[in-house]
Amino acid sequence: MALDLPVYLDNHATTKVDPRVVESMLPYFTVEYGNAASRQHEYGWRGEAAVELARKRVGEVIGAAADEIVFTSGATESINLALKGVAGTHIGRGRHIVTATTEHRAVLDTCQHLERYGFTVTYVQVDRHGLVRAEDVASALTPDTILVSIMTANNEIGTIAPIEEIASVCRNAGVLFHTDATQAVGKIAIDAHRLGVDLLSFSAHKMYGPKGIGALFVRSKQPKVRLETQIDGGGHEHGLRSGTLNVPGIVGFGKAAELATQECERDGERTARLRDKLVEGIKEELDDVSVNGHPARRLPNNASLTFPQTKADTLMMEMKDVAVSSGSACSSASPEPSHVLRAIGLSDADVLASLRFGLGRFTTEDEIDFGVRRVVETVKRVRSRRMAMSA
Repeated sequence: MALDLPVYLDNHATTKVDPRVVESMLPYFTVEYGNAASRQHEYGWRGEAAVELARKRVGEVIGAAADEIVFTSGATESINLALKGVAGTHIGRGRHIVTATTEHRAVLDTCQHLERYGFTVTYVQVDRHGLVRAEDVASALTPDTILVSIMTANNEIGTIAPIEEIASVCRNAGVLFHTDATQAVGKIAIDAHRLGVDLLSFSAHKMYGPKGIGALFVRSKQPKVRLETQIDGGGHEHGLRSGTLNVPGIVGFGKAAELATQECERDGERTARLRDKLVEGIKEELDDVSVNGHPARRLPNNASLTFPQTKADTLMMEMKDVAVSSGSACSSASPEPSHVLRAIGLSDADVLASLRFGLGRFTTEDEIDFGVRRVVETVKRVRSRRMAMSA
């Protein structure tokens, strides 16, 4: 069977929209095109009903109630709303935030923005596997701390944080806890209430839904979380995020969430098996390849590998028929080595020799076999050329 090239192994950057999601969205472009805020006629009523059904489905995929879901343009906006929203409402109580050195740039850049307005931020270090320890978070708390933000699963190395333990530390200290669960939702089981988080950000396009739509879980009780609005103008989304709702995107998000609720476990088992086949196949043929991230507490679809005596940019240029990345897609404009790989102790040379492989629902065994062959032959060729030049 012929493969469609390039083989796509960059599902952390974005995912293919599931055809079932596309099908659910199509009527809302051409037939059911009403504004969900138009409450004077049937077009608006049907749009609103579609949004509320999607809100219920999006809530269910993270164990939340529908009224705890605020729709945004994506995880980056959700993170901004969470961090800046808490900062605005709690500024009279404190100005200290705790996060980790390995967070996504959306969290780190938002924290740096808040630092310019008088907030202080503690950046907790991680261990060599990229794991944030709950006791280190506890040690970082002060009487001035108003928020902790730790991602559920790292977008580069796949390490899954002890979120329930960290949430417990925060709850005992009376500090709100936000988690960026963008890479985790749809890949592993998530229950916001069981975990004890107060705010949770995620996005549709990482779970086979459309781009341009995301959500923020905002706990409604014990405690009821209050946020300062970041986008004014109409009072949409419980007054937290004004703007005409993206009904087709929300419907697609709802369908993607419904499918994730039904298929997450099966998808996870399959992608983990293919991921292990990829890693084992590469390591059997190449010396000195190392896996970055936690050996057990990791996303089932993630593999971050370091190939000494190579450069990731060179590898990617020479194997254009395999789509992989050297780090976060959201940091691709930055020439600096990955802050995540640096934080776990890799040298600059190893950071620049690392590739991220992201498998997904549509990854096939044939694609993995092709990917292994192409990676192995490319690394061998690059290393051989390097040795010849240094001889």
